[in-house]
Amino acid sequence: MNTPKRYLITAALPYANGLKHIGHLAGAYLPADIYVRYLKAQKRDVVFVCGSDEHGTAIPIQATKEGTTAQAIIDKYHPIIEQNFKDLGIEFDIYHRTSDPLHHETASAFFKDLEAKGDLETKTSEQYFDEATSTFLADRYIKGTCPNCNHPEAYGDQCEKCGKSLSPEELINPVSTLSGQAPIKKETTHWYLPLNKHEDFLRQWILNDHVKDWRAAVVGQCKSWIDGGLQPRAVTRDLDWGVKVPLVSGAGKVLYVWFDAPIGYISATKQWALNNGKDWTPYWNDKETKLVHFIGKDNIVFHCIIFPIMLKLHGNILPENVPANEFMNLEGDKMSTSKGWSIEMDDFINKWIKKDNGGNGLADSLRFYLTAIAPESKDSEFTWKGFQESVNGELVSIFANFVNRTWVLMHKLCKGKVPAIHIEFLDDEDQSILISVKESKEKITELLEQYKFREAQFEVINLARLGNQYMQKKEPWILAKNMETDPNAQAKIDNTMHACLQLCANLAILINPFLPFTAKKMCYMMKVVDRMLEWENAGGFNLLKVGYSLRPPELLFRKIEDEEIEAELAQLKSNLNAKKTTMDNITPAAGPSDAKDKGLKPEIVFDDFGKIDLRVGTIIEAKKVEKADKLLQLEVDLGSERRTILSGIAMHFDPAAIVGKQVVVVANLAPRKMRGIESEGMILTAEDASGKLYFVQPTEAIAPGSRIS
Repeated sequence: MNTPKRYLITAALPYANGLKHIGHLAGAYLPADIYVRYLKAQKRDVVFVCGSDEHGTAIPIQATKEGTTAQAIIDKYHPIIEQNFKDLGIEFDIYHRTSDPLHHETASAFFKDLEAKGDLETKTSEQYFDEATSTFLADRYIKGTCPNCNHPEAYGDQCEKCGKSLSPEELINPVSTLSGQAPIKKETTHWYLPLNKHEDFLRQWILNDHVKDWRAAVVGQCKSWIDGGLQPRAVTRDLDWGVKVPLVSGAGKVLYVWFDAPIGYISATKQWALNNGKDWTPYWNDKETKLVHFIGKDNIVFHCIIFPIMLKLHGNILPENVPANEFMNLEGDKMSTSKGWSIEMDDFINKWIKKDNGGNGLADSLRFYLTAIAPESKDSEFTWKGFQESVNGELVSIFANFVNRTWVLMHKLCKGKVPAIHIEFLDDEDQSILISVKESKEKITELLEQYKFREAQFEVINLARLGNQYMQKKEPWILAKNMETDPNAQAKIDNTMHACLQLCANLAILINPFLPFTAKKMCYMMKVVDRMLEWENAGGFNLLKVGYSLRPPELLFRKIEDEEIEAELAQLKSNLNAKKTTMDNITPAAGPSDAKDKGLKPEIVFDDFGKIDLRVGTIIEAKKVEKADKLLQLEVDLGSERRTILSGIAMHFDPAAIVGKQVVVVANLAPRKMRGIESEGMILTAEDASGKLYFVQPTEAIAPGSRIS
């Protein structure tokens, strides 16, 4: 594999509309930081950019909630988010912001370049308009009664009470949140990026060039979008907050946030270059640069389909990889700040790190657990009990235990100095631990290059585990008791402690990308400079010089106590109940007597329907989900694979009676975790006027997996 001349690493720009939770941290920022720390330890030329995404409707909406201005909101949350990242060891080369004039200039120039080359097209359409304020309304500026649950405060894109995704046309009695008046439809003209013209390029670039080295979930989602047929996407919108459209005089039209936000990577690189006296252009224009985007799966379409088209048209390099993570859930449910079911980074820092005498060990403890359960191939789940068990069982009992035992015994048996090697007394166990260190470095290096951070971290802990086993076999404390009877006891002790100390030095290098605070503390204990953490030093057994005195041991991590976990679980439950009480206290609006009969949904076009992949499946197993009255867990044969699907039909069907039945499955629905079980599709049912459910199924038996079109 050829080593690139330089690397540009990006992490998704977080919205500066509120605090970010640990699911965000695990999804994009921690894996990116691990990779960058590894590259820098390799002495590669690498720039790591990120920054606050400060445009879009989310910002002014939050401003309305807090009774302030959009500028005040971003000025409030940008520094908090930036500091949160620093406190948790996320070390960007620059953390920029899209409100910066340099970004506005860069995004405007990008738009004008595409427009001048004829790569954009204009269209006129009807959108909701508030006559009282002379404003075109984004979905979030429209409220009405939810057609699903009658909640009177549903937004034009989602009902926050029942969670149903909506469009403004679905709302009953929609009104503008700006004036309280009913909006009208009015024509408006916008620029569009014709994605449909670039499908051949995407098929070649993703489905041929990168199908083997990109994660399967990333390729699969891209394939689904491309196969469903891409449509032109608006790059401008009617809004006062954002990067002004450069070809329009006056206010009211800005670049769509999905268009201007990824350009923020470029403007951040420009600012980094200005700060450091560098040239930014090779990082975006030289094909010898390796560009890697770290994101969550909800950003795949933007970073793998839309932004690459923009980059190609603009003449920039394309990403070499987009190692998107799945979602991290919390205690059996999806993290949601609006529902009170999340752990904010800021909250963890204030409650755990700052109250624990600086608590760098706890910052690394969180990094360790999030990496150990990283959602690299499927959704994962954070549990407080799992956090406790991971820290106490691996960091404390394995990693820290080995380092601490080594330091204590070195001070006790070797006068606090690195002992000499006595070659004549080296045995197979000594040779074996040396080989293990070299093999571990090779494994960890390969895994990090492949973005397999969970496995790489496991290998580091496993090396510490081997160190504990080695020390237990050698038993230097027993040899110390036999000094009078065994004249070679001290030489054997020296060999063992020398090996253990050199192993600790290797552990510091190998753990550094994952637990940077811990690596620095170990360097302090070894009285060495951080340069020892360079990757080329790993695998060697001459890192600590014979006769060199070392500092006393320091506590690397502390145990997590039961009462701390109980307090966190109680707080989660309290937050959830408080949010639920707030929603329940809103009186539902008067609606139809039969809430299930609301007529047809808004009209769709054929291309919308074409995105749905319907397949015939056969139910081969069915059982009730524990503690869930409405859920059945179904195992469905789709011909080429078996799927686990959760369906809320337990009140209507006997599990034993439906085994063998054929059903229609929405096969390309994004997986969702419920009650700790990942559901991989949806079963279609029909409901009559009495509320009875019926399966939608073929009239005759057909092969499982058959496509419905």
